[in-house]
Amino acid sequence: MCADTPTDTPEYKDTLNLPKTDFPMRAGLPKREPEWLARWERIGIYDRLREKAEGRKPFTLHDGPPYANGHLHIGHALNKTIKDMIVRSHQMMGHESRYIPGWDCHGLPIEWKIEEQYRAKGLDKDEVPVNDFRQECRKFAAEWVDVQREEFKRLGITGNWADPYLTMNFHAERVIAEEFMKFLMTGTLYQGSKPVMWSPIEQTALAEAEVEYHDKESFTVWVKFKVAEPAGADLAGAYVVIWTTTPWTMPSNKAVVYGEGISYGLYEVTGTPEECWVSVGDKYILADKLAGDVMTRARLEPEMYTRVRDVTAEELSGLSLSHPLAGAEGSNGEWDDLRDFRAADFVTEDEGTGFVHCAPSHGMEEYELYRGLGMLEQVITYNVTDDGSFRADLPFFGGKRILREKPKKGDWEGEANAAVIAKLTEVGGLLARGKIKHSYPHSWRSKAPVIYRNTPQWFVAIDRAVGDGQDQYGETIRTRALSSIDELVKFTPKTGRNRLYSMIESRPDWVLSRQRAWGVPLTCFIRKGALPTDPDFLLRDDKVNARIAEAFEAEGADAWYAEGAKERFLGGDHDPAEWDQVFDVLDVWFDSGSTHAFVLRDRADGTEDGIADVYMEGTDQHRGWFHSSLLQACGTIGRAPYRNVVTHGFTLDEKGIKMSKSLGNTIVPEAVVKQYGADILRLWVAQTDYTADQRIGPEILKGVADSYRRLRNTLRFMLGSLGDFSESDRVEPAEMPELERWVLHRLAELDEQVRAGYASFDFQSVFQSVFTFATVELSAFYFDIRKDVLYCDGDTPRRRAARTVLDALFHRLTTWLAPILVFTMEEVWLERFPGDDSSVHLVDFPETPAAWRDEALAAKWASIRQVRRAVTAALEVQRREKVIGASLEAAPVVHVNDPEVLAALRSVDFEDICITSDIVLTGDPRPNEAFRMPEVEGVGVVFEKAEGQKCQRCWKILPDVGQHPHPGVCGRCNTALG
Repeated sequence: MCADTPTDTPEYKDTLNLPKTDFPMRAGLPKREPEWLARWERIGIYDRLREKAEGRKPFTLHDGPPYANGHLHIGHALNKTIKDMIVRSHQMMGHESRYIPGWDCHGLPIEWKIEEQYRAKGLDKDEVPVNDFRQECRKFAAEWVDVQREEFKRLGITGNWADPYLTMNFHAERVIAEEFMKFLMTGTLYQGSKPVMWSPIEQTALAEAEVEYHDKESFTVWVKFKVAEPAGADLAGAYVVIWTTTPWTMPSNKAVVYGEGISYGLYEVTGTPEECWVSVGDKYILADKLAGDVMTRARLEPEMYTRVRDVTAEELSGLSLSHPLAGAEGSNGEWDDLRDFRAADFVTEDEGTGFVHCAPSHGMEEYELYRGLGMLEQVITYNVTDDGSFRADLPFFGGKRILREKPKKGDWEGEANAAVIAKLTEVGGLLARGKIKHSYPHSWRSKAPVIYRNTPQWFVAIDRAVGDGQDQYGETIRTRALSSIDELVKFTPKTGRNRLYSMIESRPDWVLSRQRAWGVPLTCFIRKGALPTDPDFLLRDDKVNARIAEAFEAEGADAWYAEGAKERFLGGDHDPAEWDQVFDVLDVWFDSGSTHAFVLRDRADGTEDGIADVYMEGTDQHRGWFHSSLLQACGTIGRAPYRNVVTHGFTLDEKGIKMSKSLGNTIVPEAVVKQYGADILRLWVAQTDYTADQRIGPEILKGVADSYRRLRNTLRFMLGSLGDFSESDRVEPAEMPELERWVLHRLAELDEQVRAGYASFDFQSVFQSVFTFATVELSAFYFDIRKDVLYCDGDTPRRRAARTVLDALFHRLTTWLAPILVFTMEEVWLERFPGDDSSVHLVDFPETPAAWRDEALAAKWASIRQVRRAVTAALEVQRREKVIGASLEAAPVVHVNDPEVLAALRSVDFEDICITSDIVLTGDPRPNEAFRMPEVEGVGVVFEKAEGQKCQRCWKILPDVGQHPHPGVCGRCNTALG
């Protein structure tokens, strides 16, 4: 039994070695983080890292440039934080880790904003000198670069912020033009007229990477093409039916195609309902698999039509068709020519009618079919103008727009579709009509639908031989790119390889040109009156190219638009009257794809070989920056400009729904930083599997903040216990108790895991390993056990050993976590190592001796911890039943069957491990009343209360309390008191 505390017992609290630290329990990150940012700015930490790392192996993450036109969203925060963790961790693992932030500054979104400003002032962009307009765009981009730079810095992102790269810098514009001219000189550049994705709203061609897909409701029509003479007696006057979701393409129809392997039949109408567009006796040729659906669309019941006979491919090949508008009054003969009718391998019987109408000016498959036949001149039309309206002189439809200039209640539908359907109805050309909701391409900038439209554009041929054919990676851009993917690049996650490979494998030629003003122009000249197929169509002259490059270096790309530019660049070598200057601008993906040249190759802090160790962006960049960089580099240097491609997913709300302002479920980085601090946002990134889509929201952030608090408390305990630690306190591992040597073993294991995780960009595994170790193995096990020694021992070997281990823990936990929690680890570090020259970010991960690994010791302590679990669970039962208040009131008897485990327990102070005042270990059989845990076999615990009195200093209940000079204490505490 425990005796009452004597009234004359001294107060021993002040004699304990209680933790002492000014490190606050409450972080106050939103207020304090800016102070550390200012400090890093003051001491020039990025430059100091470069000085410190001189001579090390370089490691370069090349920044995929964000677009300079708005505040950061949560995707930006995710992206830049992952990059920062990669850069910082590799620096701390012994590299010279470089990070040059960059911005994409050209392109339509910025131009669109300036146009909006002009329209608000009643100005017409086309009436303003082009270089004045370009200066407005440049100023707009520069302002947003400054805004975004500060927002990125606030997230704790390290990098060369004083000297970032901008695609609108004069040297960058020079190099982009030079890279373009390499394609000009190797013969892979050509001008072609083919269907491209065209934005009528923005009046420019778009690349696949500039397009996103959204559901759209479209008109759908079943249109009748009459079989013309000559034909078999029962086919003359029959109709071939096509189905399309783009009625506006019908005026541009030049052909109909069928599938050779499809079963077709001739169907005759034998009856009709009151309202429909068919008549008794009408005959239709349809794919048998689809005939029933087509007739249903025409409002015919099965008993109202009959299948007359098979129609063979041989019969189809001999037919000619009339356009439904042929001979229409007022058509001026526009559609009177017979339509071509032939087989094509892209026709299926999955939906529609088994026939496909062809407008090669508005569809790539049709275009490629007739290009292969050498018949493009016969089938290409120019019925649709830049703004998406029909040409003014097109009968019936002239001037009608496919899309509105502005949406009406979210609907972009213009009048063209309705006008075409009305005219087809009037001439009896429709079998049926309806609407369909389907996935449709939209411009990611204007959010308006796009169309396929035949326009003259500039292309890079990716299947044309480059160079002398001796390149080790292949002769064409495509073969070089595919070889790079397979042989030179590692993908994280691995699925990124297949995604990029399949896109490169099947992609068409690269459309480089945009019909806009703000960008790097296509610096080339074409001979007046020549055709694109003529050998001398393009001017190829190294001296002209050199003059252009020199001017761009000094004046930027505005030099191309200056008065007298053509004469200046042609010099005295060519007659300006014989050449036209091209004024299209380059696709911005070519700009960003060229960054390897003016950043990695040209900058002093670039790379020796112009190749980056890592490109890291979102999964959408497999068709964006990863893609364009690969094509561009394979065309100019013959290989991929990166060794690793790391990909992150998209950020969703807590319910897994895509974020949008209209839904009100967006998370703004600035708001998170103001409420919690940037370290909480960074910790969210580290805790999530960024390779998949991630979720974020208020409840998730609360959970992250709770994890942070637990970790902070662990660090605070360490700081408090190391307050006056010095080298004289240090103990060699061989002199330490087994518990401390077990901790060192775990540190050695973790060191390997942490380095491997950081090397493979797996921050989730790094943080989870360290967090679990800190909060479970340390706080809930090691620290819980060693508090007694740390607080109550005098200057004993075991206390010195514990503090030596705490010091080792401190140096590893703070540095391991520094790439993630950049502010908090700096705060922790400065608590121990203050000073203007001190920073956790200026040190490396400490080397961990291999000798700390001790697998046999680890196996032994795994058994000890298992038995401890059973003891702890047994004592918890007594605590719940109010038998005891604390584990120090217990002295349980522990029955252990396994002699080897029993010996292990007897070799350590097991009562200290279980935080009891005493413990009895026995190999006797377990009595029936013993507490057992099914998962801890062969162990039984019988509860007994500790005998003796409670030490008024350490609170253990021991028989010798009160038998020492210092009243009310045990022998250990008496010694400590001196």
